[in-house]
Amino acid sequence: MALTQRLEFRQSQALVMTPQLMQAIKLLQLSNLDLAAYVEGELERNPLLERSAEGPTQENQREESAAAENCANAADVNGSAAIEDSFDTGIENVFPDSGEAPSKPVQAEPAAYSEWAGVGSGGREDGDYNLEAFVSAEMTLADHLGEQLALAIPDPVRRMIGRHLVDLVDEAGYLTGDLDAVAERLGAPQSEIEAVLATLQTFDPPGVCARNLSECLAIQLREQNRFDPAMQALLAHLDLVARRDFPALRRLCGVDDADLADMIAEIRRLNPKPGLAFGSALVQPIVPDVFVRVSPEGGWAVELNSDTLPKVLVNQTYYATVSKTAKNDGEKSYLAECLQTATWLMRALDQRAKTILKVSTEIVRQQDAFFAHGVQFLRPLNLKTVADAIGMHESTVSRVTANKYMATSRGIFELKYFFTSSIAASDGGEAHSAEAVRHRIRQLIDAESAADVLSDDTIVDRLREAGIDIARRTVAKYREALRIPSSVQRRREKQALAAS
Repeated sequence: MALTQRLEFRQSQALVMTPQLMQAIKLLQLSNLDLAAYVEGELERNPLLERSAEGPTQENQREESAAAENCANAADVNGSAAIEDSFDTGIENVFPDSGEAPSKPVQAEPAAYSEWAGVGSGGREDGDYNLEAFVSAEMTLADHLGEQLALAIPDPVRRMIGRHLVDLVDEAGYLTGDLDAVAERLGAPQSEIEAVLATLQTFDPPGVCARNLSECLAIQLREQNRFDPAMQALLAHLDLVARRDFPALRRLCGVDDADLADMIAEIRRLNPKPGLAFGSALVQPIVPDVFVRVSPEGGWAVELNSDTLPKVLVNQTYYATVSKTAKNDGEKSYLAECLQTATWLMRALDQRAKTILKVSTEIVRQQDAFFAHGVQFLRPLNLKTVADAIGMHESTVSRVTANKYMATSRGIFELKYFFTSSIAASDGGEAHSAEAVRHRIRQLIDAESAADVLSDDTIVDRLREAGIDIARRTVAKYREALRIPSSVQRRREKQALAAS
């Protein structure tokens, strides 16, 4: 077969990842603090941008547009055409409207975006990240506890409780909240809250998450294997130590003068405020991006937090005035570029706000039982379910749920914590949340007696009777994740406890 050469032309469509498009995609995953910092930089960089303290109204924008109609309107048309030529695609093809979210019991209440327009100008010249900022950043106590929490508690339900408790820890390392109030707010049993707190109290630095000084010192002594009955009695009477009532302390602790002196010296070597080692860094409060409230008509009302949205606008009047005085092609090109990037990123931020609201509305609709009854009623949910419901790609939903928070009557939660895995139902019915299955396993084991300790196979049978189709190895994995020993170990511990 002879080889020949020929020239062919082929036409195809492709979405070009320009720097502006990449920046628009990255805006989706920015937190509100990062977004505010970015907009501040753009206000300094782009002369056509200005800060609006109260946000322009639609009427104001129409008046501005009419005042600059002769120049600005023509510039907008040319600017949009230039943007489309630069991106090799129409603007409407980049962020296509995907329709409204299903109108269920959830009611979305978006504000007009013209009232809180945000803007930016293309990709940054100094790169995406500042390595020196990462190196010099000082870790806070909350960050330190959060990293340990992610490793120590694999159960998402308990991890949500843990994050709530971490938020209640002050800069000295003490837990300031009341456990009864936390249990009522989260809709979780108090025993569950106490179990999570017991795990948090094993974290570094020793003594953190204690509720009082005595408990803080006890945690540190227990870590050193020095929490004996005499030391326990001493910590229970710290008021006598403060009054230097040594005779009463010797009588209560059952020790002589030398031992009492050693015990007091040992207590003085402990750290009464373990959290201060991380207290020099400023703690940034979590500002929610979305509010969820009970709707008067029933269901839930979801609305954006307008305080987190950048209040900036493009000064069309200034552009119309300056463009008339442009002396050369370089100045005209600079003004056109500023207008193009501002127009593009205003559209990108507009879509960012709409996307956050749409995703949040669908999450609330899917997790309605959680908002009504508490943390134990989380439904199995994944990114694909939400993406299919609102007509978006999974990667878009993933970016939206990163670094975004939702304020509810049960507290402030990160959006990604509403996504949980599922366990199939044995009767072909609705799937069960993995967290709910873990909770059932914990309940079965807590209710067992020393004479009837449940094996993993027995737990599988009990769960299947309840309509949960689960394998024995999955039960063992969940049991180990819950830090529950095997049936043999539990039987020995229960028998030893009964004998004592």
